Parts: sequence; structure tokens; C-alpha cells
Amino acid sequence: MARKQSDYLAALLSDDDMRLENDVVPATDAGLEEGAAPTPPIEPRPRFERARGTTLLGRESALARVASGEVRQVTQLLLDPARVRIWPGNARSYAHLSEESCQELIDSIVAEGGQKVPAVVRRVEGDPDYDYEVIAGTRRHWSISWLRSHSYPDMQFVAQVAQLDDEAAFRLADLENRARKDVSDLERARNYAQALRDHYGNHMTRMAERLKLSKGWLSKMLKVAAIPDAVLSAFASPADVQLKPAYPLAQLLDDRDKAAAVRKEAARLAREQATRRSEGRLTIPAADVLKALLAAPDAERAKPEPMSIVSRHGRLMASVQSSNRQGVTLRLHAGSGANREEVLVAVRNLLIQLDGEGRGLQT
Repeated sequence: MARKQSDYLAALLSDDDMRLENDVVPATDAGLEEGAAPTPPIEPRPRFERARGTTLLGRESALARVASGEVRQVTQLLLDPARVRIWPGNARSYAHLSEESCQELIDSIVAEGGQKVPAVVRRVEGDPDYDYEVIAGTRRHWSISWLRSHSYPDMQFVAQVAQLDDEAAFRLADLENRARKDVSDLERARNYAQALRDHYGNHMTRMAERLKLSKGWLSKMLKVAAIPDAVLSAFASPADVQLKPAYPLAQLLDDRDKAAAVRKEAARLAREQATRRSEGRLTIPAADVLKALLAAPDAERAKPEPMSIVSRHGRLMASVQSSNRQGVTLRLHAGSGANREEVLVAVRNLLIQLDGEGRGLQT
């Protein structure tokens, strides 16, 4: 087991563009990190010689390349996950992880008697609650934490420690996430938008070069990241928003006149999604949502239906006659069969709908 861990680290760090002060920290009695897994001394390797005879997934090889120049020392540890926090610069939403989404990994860890592929962490300074933070391996951290609270209290979080600045940590986490299907395009897009500001001074060309991405592809990701939450609420889940189909929607929102119609339709769809969830029905599929949003500007011009509410008797009860800067004009219809309380509720709902479309009363 110890030898396999040593081989993993050696292979992970051996690449043409790596510059390491210490390729691997030998596990000796002196200088061994607290909680570290003992590892026999490793024969020194020429600085740029590739490891031979070691099989690694492409993702792990990518993780080695991304840290080029910033990694100073690497150590493998066995950690209590409660003392390890999640780095906020990662695209993955830790709050959205669940037993269901991590079940395959949980089963694998149990079957193999522990975590086999180490996560990548870095040390935390000045935080009494945590010693390290996860750069790559969020699902592994969640799964070990879950197992420790569900009949496996002795499970340890296996991690290798790297000295990385924030920009290098971002690139490392990004390469990990590219191989993960459960990190949505929207999560990555918004992560890129934040990184563009935080690490690259809003210079998209430099960011594309550092991430080894097409500038055009990165531009599309950043465009999708700008889709407002009010429009995204039309989808059953933000994870449904994928780059290729969402890009035309992002472009459409650049037109202010068309954007108003898209927002209006998004508000309607969001209400419909909420109703379906509350009634236990299937939500509207992402493809249908996208189709409705893209068609909204043309539908608005072709059929400007007045906003209205009918009574439980099927007759018109209240409707919006106009909504502009001067105010909102509502009409209460006689003969609807509704009582006073029902009419008041209808008026309130109409005002809420107007607010959701950005056409409500300006107070």
C-alpha cells in the first residue's frame, strides 16, 4: 500500500515542465508530517525523467502539468476530513453533493477498504478550525465525511499537500473538474468568470493561454456565465444549463427589447416549475424551457395577451389594463362569481407577476 502511494506521487509529479524542490518527501522518523502515511525512501529520479511502469488516469497526469512551477513540496497525509475545508475557488458546489450523487464513489471506497486516489490540498494559515483546504478532490472529501458518520468512523481522508498560489490552485481544480460530468457547464462558466477577475485582471487572452483553452470557447463560457438568475430560474435546475444550447440565449439577452420578453417568459416558467414541484409532477425539461425562452420575443410581438386571472367559476375576475412609469391600471370584472377575498388575492397575484417581469409599481 505504501509503495503504491509512493509510485502514485512520483508519477504524478514527473512531467517535462515540472520544477520541484523535492519531488517526494521520504517518510522517515524525522520530519514526517503528523498523520502521514509511512512511505519507504524513494530512489532519486533525474529531474525531468518520466516515471515508467506506472498507470495513471489522464486526469491525474493533467493535474501534474497544471502545477508547473508553483509546486514546491508534496507530502501524502491521512487526515480527519473535519479539519479540512473546501477551497471556495472550486467550481463544484459542495452543498449540492449528496449520497445519491456520490454513491458510486462511496461504494468504491468501501469495497477497496479506503480511499485510493489522493486528493490535493494546501495548508491553511490563521484558521483555528482547519489545517488544510481541498483544491482537487471535493467528492472524495464529502464521501469520506459521509462514511465517517455512517458506520465507518475510522475512514481517513487521503491527501497530498501542494504549495500553490490561488491562480495555480484554480488551474489544478479546473483540470480536475473538466473530467467530471457532475460539474455543470454553468458552474464552470461562473467559476471562470470569477477567476477572470480574481486571477487574470480581466485579461481573457492571458486566461485562455494559462488554461490552454481556445479563446473563442472561453468567451462563450463567460457569456453564458452572465445569464442572470432571473432567467436561470426558468430551468428546473441550474445543472440543466449547458454551454452550446445556452449560448444563443445569452446572446439574445444582449438586446434590451428582446431581453424583456425573455425575462417575462422566464418568470412564467419559474412559476410553472414551482407549481409542478409542489404537486409532485415532472418539471419542464431543459430543452422545452430553452425553446420557450428563445421564442419569447417573437411570441410577445405576435400575441400580446393581457395579464389576467379567472375565478373558480371560469370567468374573468381581474386583469391588467396597462403598466408603465405612471403606474398600473387594473380592472376588476363584474359577474365573475368571486367573493371579495378572492378578488383581493387575484389583485395581489397580478402585482406579484408584474414585479417578476420588472413591470410592477415603482415605489
